Amino acid sequence: MLMLIKGGRVIDPGNLDGIMDILIEDGKIVEIKEHNSKFKIQNSKFKVIDASGKIVTPGLIDMHVHFREPGHEYKETIKTGCRAAAFGGFTAVCTMPNTNPVNDNSQVTEYILKKAGLADTVRVYPIAAISPGLQGKGLCEYGDLKDAGAVAISDDGNPVTDSRLMRRALEYAKGFGLPVISHCEVLDLAANGVMNEGAVATRMGLSGIPNAVESIMVMRDIALCELTEAPLHIAHVSTIESVRAIRDAKNRGVCVTAETAPHYFTLTEDAVEGYNTNAKMNPPLRSDRDREAVLEGLSDGTIDVIATDHAPHSSIEKDVEFDIAANGIIGLETSVSLGLKLVENGVITITDLIAKMSTNPARILGLDLGIKKSKPADITIIDPDITYEVDAAGFQSLSRNTPFDGWNMKGKAVLTMVGGKVVFGR
Repeated sequence: MLMLIKGGRVIDPGNLDGIMDILIEDGKIVEIKEHNSKFKIQNSKFKVIDASGKIVTPGLIDMHVHFREPGHEYKETIKTGCRAAAFGGFTAVCTMPNTNPVNDNSQVTEYILKKAGLADTVRVYPIAAISPGLQGKGLCEYGDLKDAGAVAISDDGNPVTDSRLMRRALEYAKGFGLPVISHCEVLDLAANGVMNEGAVATRMGLSGIPNAVESIMVMRDIALCELTEAPLHIAHVSTIESVRAIRDAKNRGVCVTAETAPHYFTLTEDAVEGYNTNAKMNPPLRSDRDREAVLEGLSDGTIDVIATDHAPHSSIEKDVEFDIAANGIIGLETSVSLGLKLVENGVITITDLIAKMSTNPARILGLDLGIKKSKPADITIIDPDITYEVDAAGFQSLSRNTPFDGWNMKGKAVLTMVGGKVVFGR
């Protein structure tokens, strides 16, 4: 089938930026021309998508999501997670391995991909475990996992506390071209903390988690990255010290990349007031000083990626006392809007935002995608001017654990296309 996307501002960082038309045939991009140029279209039957006044981008990629299948399908399934991703403007997601059973072997990886195929919505790229059972006591078979379809390895949710094992993981993964994604947390220093350590925690009578819980492990893993010269990606950066350490490492030429999540550049620990469990996560929401540091890291390129850390939980885990509530929030359906706020506030440009939500994740994961001739037509169309009120009850995700319910937002994805198939919008 022929499709023509007309009149949108096409932005593919480092490649395209202008008012253009895109011709798509059999799921692939066949031509890209300046708006109102003539295409040689022999078939008189083709669909036209009017993108006037909108931004056309390479398909957005969320490289950090938790789809709870297998094991906790009442929170999220691969099918509902993919649908939430499509509605949020994402054409691809990377699923973390802390499922039940853990994605630490090729059979689980293949199961995830089979379920993603049945969902037939967005592309799913599984991230496999560093260690069997996420226990940090050995290494998984990275070659088998890559052959099965894994694109990276991580024990996300559990830090690799054994420095020697982390070194071996970096060396072993490097041989297979698999980036290592690090969950940076010093568990014994975190102790029983449930939110950021500071005045708010003291006033609320809650145990705090100091910044050093994250930054100490960030510095250790940067040192191991420098030692092994193996690619390292730091997940969910939340502290000023971590941003500084990553910036310094990059200035030295260390092959480290980093991500943060919209909640870390939008919210602070104040969101926990009233014992709001929908603002409880790990790493916790930090101080305004930390939020400003994350913004600076996004602005100067220290932080390469914006990822949601989409973590669905049901009311069973969230409608309880704050101390025992589960960590995590959902984010796929609000991420674009929160990212566009950065552009509106002059923190980053729209091109930077697209890079951090599409081309940078693709580069880090070794995915050859983009708005280029002969490439799959994985495309997101964003309306930067549309305004709406967040209604968690209407989300596609099975879970509702978001601190942004009821917020007024501006800008969102209005069409998501995967391989030439419109999976959201029309």
